[in-house]
Amino acid sequence: MSSALNLDEEAKLYTTNAGRERYGLLATLFGIIVALEYLERAYVRDSVTAAEYSPACTRLLSQYKTMVKLVGNDVPSIEQFMSRYRMDHPAALHRLQVGVPATIEHSSEAGPETGKWVAETTQSFITFMDALKLRMRAKDQLHPILQELVTGYARFKGSKDWEGRSKMVGWLITLNGMKASEEITEEQSRQLSFDIEHAYAEFFRSLSSKESN
Repeated sequence: MSSALNLDEEAKLYTTNAGRERYGLLATLFGIIVALEYLERAYVRDSVTAAEYSPACTRLLSQYKTMVKLVGNDVPSIEQFMSRYRMDHPAALHRLQVGVPATIEHSSEAGPETGKWVAETTQSFITFMDALKLRMRAKDQLHPILQELVTGYARFKGSKDWEGRSKMVGWLITLNGMKASEEITEEQSRQLSFDIEHAYAEFFRSLSSKESN
């Protein structure tokens, strides 16, 4: 005879480590969508400025792209995912479908291409920093992302004088000298992360100083 059902016992969504990892990734994706919805609504209501909104939105979009790659076949489309979990977040869905912040989508500035470059370079910075946080260490994982970042970064006037550029080029040279499967050490990873975060902060400081001049 089967044992009686204990209504006080917590129901488990998974029974293996792989299952736990799967549901953890799905929960993270769910959280990114919710955060993006709140951000979009806050921006529309002028509760956050464009300067605060743009980098925050770009980071969430980048994190979303990373998570979609990690969840794989569990999420055939974002619409199906939101329907499955009964998510009523139209503003977030629109932003995910567009793929760029509203400040770029509705840009009325004389130089929209520059605005696009800022968004793309910001996303490249975030993608690379997230790769390090996800413990990607091999040359064939890091080099293509860093190369794309440096290429976008170099489009800005004055970037050749920024300290971050020489640091990133130095890391490109280091990675170029490695075999595809060779990995950087933990110490190198920490230094690389520090240098990239410093370059990211310097990038925005430089842009801000140009806008104020």
